[in-house]
Amino acid sequence: MHIAPRSVTSIARPSVPITGATILSAIALLLAMPSTAWAQSTAMPQIGTISGGNTVLLESRTVKRTPQEITATLRVPFLKPAKVPGGEWFGSRTLVAVRCAEGTVAVKENRYYADAKFAKVANERIVKIPGYAAPVPGSVPAVAMAHLCKPAKP
Repeated sequence: MHIAPRSVTSIARPSVPITGATILSAIALLLAMPSTAWAQSTAMPQIGTISGGNTVLLESRTVKRTPQEITATLRVPFLKPAKVPGGEWFGSRTLVAVRCAEGTVAVKENRYYADAKFAKVANERIVKIPGYAAPVPGSVPAVAMAHLCKPAKP
């Protein structure tokens, strides 16, 4: 059996020739992307918003699942810094434990940051014995429960 070779004209060709300058331009564009936008698009997807309009980001690498509960860390960069005695808070980072079967959630840790890069902790609260309860609608724990307790996509 003889199979005829494909003609060269059937191969799709790019409309712009790929040169070293084209590749360098693409790399420069990627490097110019803000690092926070890159981090948020890959490791910290937006999972919802809270009642004040601030977005809630999930630190994907922190999600831990057991048969009884799911723990995860969430970040909330504030749209406008919150004025508090002693300065301003630019965002929060919260560790939650969610029990989907019971419909309850507990906040295990909560930190507020004095800078937009989440580097300088302004206030920290670590709960020794977390209390589980139904989350307040529009809160960070409510957004966490809604996202983490969704059934897995087939």
